[in-house]
Amino acid sequence: MKRSDKKSKELPDLRPTSNKVREALFDILRRSIEGTRFLDLYAGTGTVGFDALKESVSDVMFVEESRRYSDNIKDLIRKKNLTEKAVIINKKVMTFIEWAELESLVFDIIFLDPPYHSEEIINAMKAISRSTILDNEGTVIAEHFSKKDLPEQFDSLHKLKDYHYGDTVLSFYGKHKDD
Repeated sequence: MKRSDKKSKELPDLRPTSNKVREALFDILRRSIEGTRFLDLYAGTGTVGFDALKESVSDVMFVEESRRYSDNIKDLIRKKNLTEKAVIINKKVMTFIEWAELESLVFDIIFLDPPYHSEEIINAMKAISRSTILDNEGTVIAEHFSKKDLPEQFDSLHKLKDYHYGDTVLSFYGKHKDD
């Protein structure tokens, strides 16, 4: 279990995205992230979403199932005076995707980092690909364990590129142009 920052020591069962991977992620996104709507699924400590706010996204929605972790993110949103740009939703990801579609929510960038040794990444990617929550020009970024290969395609989503950082992979997906 990685414990790369103070927050992970306070919330010991989390595996936050490492500083190296977050820096690489935002280096990749830097020219296209400003003004976008960002969705942080399986938010955990919220570090990816908070980094997105530093990169001038228009807003971030954090989704975290754990009440304890979502309360921690909510407190940080208040402390950093980000209530106009950030919201935390305390739901399971699959329930959130259904709800977001019913609410007609659409995001430009969807980042997901589910537990590495589970099938949640496959289920969430399938649900996202079948939903309308990703903008037609949007990007889904799935963080996963390097020994878990993700398919080249999930229904309407096709893999654009994989970026490898040690045991971590960031897989970028976009919609087919004819969808």
